[in-house]
Amino acid sequence: MTECVECGADVTLHDNAEVGEILDCTTCGAELELVERNPPVLDRAPELEEDWGE
Repeated sequence: MTECVECGADVTLHDNAEVGEILDCTTCGAELELVERNPPVLDRAPELEEDWGE
C-alpha cells in the first residue's frame, strides 16, 4: 500500500503489480504510474499525446 500523489489517499497494490503499471486512485480518480516496487512509489501517469499519424 502507498499514497496517491494527488489526494493522499491510500492506494492498494495487487501482489503482481509491475513497474510501469497504471493504477487508478479510487478516491480522486487520478491515473498513477508505479515507478518503484520496493518500497512502492507512485507518480502521475504520463499524458498520452496524439501522434497525428507521424
